[in-house]
Amino acid sequence: MAPNTIFPEFNFGAVQDKHGSIIEEMEVDNIGGKQAVDAENWGGFGSLCSDYGSYGNGFSDFSKYQQQPQLMSDYGVFDDMPLQFGALSPPLQACLEEIAKLENIPTLVPHVEPPKKELKRVSFSVPGLDLLNNYGSRFKRLNGEKIVESNPYAAYTEVKDSKLSTEEIMRVAGARFIRTASQVSASDLPSMLSHPFELSFAGLSDEESRDVELVEFLLASAEKVGYQQYERARKLLNLCEKLCSDRGNPVERVVFYFCEALRDKIDRETGRPTQTKHSFDMVKAMLSLNETSLACHNKIPFCQIAQFAGIQAIVEKVAAAKKVHVIDLQIRSGVQWTVLMQALATRDFPLELFKISAVGTSKEEVQNTGKWLESFAKTINVPFSFTMVMVSDMLDLKEDMFELDPEETVAVYLHFVLRSMVPQPDRLESVMRVIRNIRPSLTVVTEVEANHNSPVFVTRFIEALFFFSVYFDCVETFMEQNDPIRKGLESQYFGSGIKNIVATEGEERTVRHVKIDVWRAFFARYGMEEMEFSSSSLYQAELVSKNFPCGNSCTITMDGKTLLAGWKGTAVQSLSLWKFV
Repeated sequence: MAPNTIFPEFNFGAVQDKHGSIIEEMEVDNIGGKQAVDAENWGGFGSLCSDYGSYGNGFSDFSKYQQQPQLMSDYGVFDDMPLQFGALSPPLQACLEEIAKLENIPTLVPHVEPPKKELKRVSFSVPGLDLLNNYGSRFKRLNGEKIVESNPYAAYTEVKDSKLSTEEIMRVAGARFIRTASQVSASDLPSMLSHPFELSFAGLSDEESRDVELVEFLLASAEKVGYQQYERARKLLNLCEKLCSDRGNPVERVVFYFCEALRDKIDRETGRPTQTKHSFDMVKAMLSLNETSLACHNKIPFCQIAQFAGIQAIVEKVAAAKKVHVIDLQIRSGVQWTVLMQALATRDFPLELFKISAVGTSKEEVQNTGKWLESFAKTINVPFSFTMVMVSDMLDLKEDMFELDPEETVAVYLHFVLRSMVPQPDRLESVMRVIRNIRPSLTVVTEVEANHNSPVFVTRFIEALFFFSVYFDCVETFMEQNDPIRKGLESQYFGSGIKNIVATEGEERTVRHVKIDVWRAFFARYGMEEMEFSSSSLYQAELVSKNFPCGNSCTITMDGKTLLAGWKGTAVQSLSLWKFV
């Protein structure tokens, strides 16, 4: 028997670094405290693999690879790829070790850009590869069978499809790096030139094997970028770009956009003018109602999962209220509020007023949304009021702009709102103070579940690589290959996001997602307490996922009291409920 829901049927068819970032994932002694960061951890990748620049035979043999269906490792490139963790570096290892700890210790400290300094070679231990190791250890393939190991998402413990997902390809590539790192020392480098790569491709198809090696070339290039060996990084990028395409399979497309980002990073670091194809304001585009955002909403399940589960939570909170006031900070189409209206219209308890205060920066868009909602409310006889709250800067937002009534039950809705203010801590804190002064009965928060705010290049690169691999794999399932919207989504939204995370620094780096554990620590500063989801809310989320083709690959799990929506076991969005205590 399904849980009793108020609306069982649904139809959705229709840092700035110099100023200091309020949220940063790095290890400190006290959560929320300001601590100094070890300057040695700001270095590049170190030497993730052997010195490709010294062993050019791999590059000269690339023409042979084009002519014969052999693996790249047959030509001595990856056979000679030991990770030199003693003498040759590894700021990478230290970075990964720190980030592995951060998975369990979220912190909130102002962002501090690392000072410019000469790169130092420092010895660290092999366990410093924990971040890649954490990803790689989730996957194991034996005798042609696929098993997901140590998967934190219990709802998805077995991969039934015989083909590896895009993320799993990344894990295998990472595992090959780890195996080499743990078995080869710098003194073994000459002998590695004549021996095959130890980790075989047994059980992988030819396409999967080529994809794994392509990702390894990408990782090698990123390693050289992190170690400021830009000419060697360019050579590896040249090779990657010959093997990948923005029209290829998901792995090739992911590598294509990360190659673009790395090349842009190199140009910035070496003072070359960056190539700007066109001006695209990703943040603005994501806040507006456009063809791409609507297609994502209708074809990809994550947003609908969060919206229906969140609206169900609001419905339950205002079940006995005569006056309901929703404050939507960055209203878009407003389609989710038609669902709430229907629920309010069908309840037995009389409703005196349903009011929406919509915060926005584009008056025309907010007006159009308001007119549409007013028209809808009339068709179902819901007493409705729509108020626009226009602010050009979130610092100007004040609680007296919302015309609060002490008889109202107030809910605040934050759907991908806070992430845009992570690089602007003053604005983020200002908004949180306003919400605290309003003291709503419920605050609904939807955010991206990813760590893209680290000041360490290697951390951002690896986290972004796995995160976007999941999204490219998902898009491959839900959108046709020749769909022009898919092309725009990947090139403009995903491509711009990857480039911003990987290639930029300082205030230009605006894409700074953080995970729910970091938000928890942040909300605790304002006296907020996380609330449980009801079985009805969870049931709504499950209904939405099953309404999509391949819905079984869409996973819904819990991190404490937070709902995580993901793809094949990897979370990509979080939904959480909060109240003030």
